[in-house]
Amino acid sequence: MAVNGIIGIKLGMTRVFADDGAAVPCTVLQAGPCVVVQRRSKQTDGYDAVQLGFVEFVKPQRISKPMTGHFKKANVAPMRMLREIRLDQSNDDSKVGDRVLVDRFAPGELVDVTGVSKGKGFQGGVKRWHYRGGDATHGSMFHRAPGGIGASSFPSRVWPGQHFPGHMGHERKTIKNLRVVKVDSEENLLLVRGAVPGPTGCYLLIRKSKRAKQK
Repeated sequence: MAVNGIIGIKLGMTRVFADDGAAVPCTVLQAGPCVVVQRRSKQTDGYDAVQLGFVEFVKPQRISKPMTGHFKKANVAPMRMLREIRLDQSNDDSKVGDRVLVDRFAPGELVDVTGVSKGKGFQGGVKRWHYRGGDATHGSMFHRAPGGIGASSFPSRVWPGQHFPGHMGHERKTIKNLRVVKVDSEENLLLVRGAVPGPTGCYLLIRKSKRAKQK
């Protein structure tokens, strides 16, 4: 199989110690097990991809009737999380029912992790866009205000894309080129260096990096 990705759950952060004693911050991910629920091909869909499902217990009443038929067609148990991953090779032999496990990753590899960032609610410009702010003393009364937002005479309007206070976070984010520190095939655990998007318990898509040179 040439599937270069897997679905995971963020379990939290920890640290491991390198051979030289340096503390390496790591994120612990439960990567899989996953199963191929559907196979897409150029002949029928116009592109090559596989639909992966994260294997976990879910009550049957939580699954809609259309999705129940979808899982029955693939002869797999109902799943809560499905993600589609493109295939680089059209002659890939992946088929419905194949298992995708964490052992397809190796320590030292670089991966891209995609998820939904933490929601921060409504935030001001200082926190959302890192406004400098005004003087904090001498009665300036201009501590965290946004300041000028456009020219007066020309163009006499506010430019599109001007940074304002508003909803912050809860966006789809991808952190690229995170190095795999450890792979635990028995517990389906993957440790990557650094932080990943989202809170503890969120679903993530982990794919092998394409743009970075693997070491």
